[in-house]
Amino acid sequence: MDDEPEILTAWRLILENEGYEVDCASNGIEAVARLAAGIPDLIVTDWMMPLMDGAELCRRLRAMPELSHVPILVHTAVPPLAAAQRNWDACLRKPVGADLFLTTIERLCEARH
Repeated sequence: MDDEPEILTAWRLILENEGYEVDCASNGIEAVARLAAGIPDLIVTDWMMPLMDGAELCRRLRAMPELSHVPILVHTAVPPLAAAQRNWDACLRKPVGADLFLTTIERLCEARH
């Protein structure tokens, strides 16, 4: 999830080229609605988004039994504060290179299986 369409499009193309099935949302409310259709192997979210930010999205996901085990990667220009409750598995600061992004995604997906 990201509220910047260019970032969503770029990462979607990169991930699909690597063989991942990708579904995108532009905010946390849209993401929660899309997650009702199925449980993903990984959730990637921005921290600063309109309508529902990454912090609230992570809190809600961890409170949902069917999604609480799904790894969450925060991909953001403004990282969460150290004092924030850590409801995510990894955080990468924008801009991040494709190699680090892909290896982090691979590691998180493998850890789930």
